[in-house]
Amino acid sequence: MNRNWLKKAFAVALLCCPAHMVMSAQDGSSAYNFLNVTSSARIYGLGGVNITNVNDDINSTDQNPALLGGEMSSQLGINYMRYLGDSNFAGARYTHSAGEYGAWSAGIQYFGYGSITAADETGVITGKFSPKDVAFNGSFSYDIYGCWRGGINVKLLYSSYEQYSAMALATDLGLNYYDPDRDLSFSIVGANLGGQLKKFNDRSDRLPIDLRIGWAQSFGDFPVRFSVTAWNLTKWHLPYIETGDNSTESEPVVKDSFSSNLFRHLVFGAELISSERFYLSLGYNYKTRTDMSTYSRNFLSGFSLGAGLNARRFNVSLALAQPHTGATTFMLNLTLNINDILH
Repeated sequence: MNRNWLKKAFAVALLCCPAHMVMSAQDGSSAYNFLNVTSSARIYGLGGVNITNVNDDINSTDQNPALLGGEMSSQLGINYMRYLGDSNFAGARYTHSAGEYGAWSAGIQYFGYGSITAADETGVITGKFSPKDVAFNGSFSYDIYGCWRGGINVKLLYSSYEQYSAMALATDLGLNYYDPDRDLSFSIVGANLGGQLKKFNDRSDRLPIDLRIGWAQSFGDFPVRFSVTAWNLTKWHLPYIETGDNSTESEPVVKDSFSSNLFRHLVFGAELISSERFYLSLGYNYKTRTDMSTYSRNFLSGFSLGAGLNARRFNVSLALAQPHTGATTFMLNLTLNINDILH
């Protein structure tokens, strides 16, 4: 395979990506927002959005295909998440090396939202239905030059809500720079580029197209890796409503200050990496905290915790978050190396 051709292809795709995203982004809400829910417990423990965490776990590549590599060859990653309400998410992903410089992966992710009562336009109960989304994905990455690696992820999306269904095609383009001597990682990702193939009841919905930039690094012998990820960069204003204390005197207030908008674009993470056998992580997502802005929100809203153990034949990762007092989310990842099991 011609490396010069691949370098040019990745460069053109990544240079065109931000311009395309700016032109495509419009005011208003988007559909297919399940694409913003990570399938990685390690990422969820770091705030739910992270495109720079370089490790040898296939589950951590779901938000940046440039983190995929031949060092993960023959890995099978399995994930499960207990989300808000009766929502349960699960999936699997397999990866293999592609020559000396490349790697590919394939996977499926299922998003189930429990059982919902159905009614007609007059309010008469007609039964129950179980809405769901499914994402089929395939990724390819390539070592472009030195510390640089590029990747592409293609996702076929299927949604079924009662009698309505829709399909869409989305693409992620990623670029990562990683210097192992300084444990420095820098990434840029164009996420969820694409559009609908089949509409819900002839209604057009746009994908949650996004531009993301991330940095992660540890310093000297201090065994903590810090990370900052900027996302939702296709628009600056991300206002939210502060609902007050639920008293009769309080009224909802729209928050749209400079500092509010700035921090709703940023996700912070810290990871204890003193041993190759385990890790502990802490994340803070201000957007999650303010999206759950109710009088019942607790101190832990916006924070997430994660932990992982690397055994000889498998890796296991856990993550936990409590957006508000009525919702605790939990994620579990299991990673197996097929070659280790067979031998």
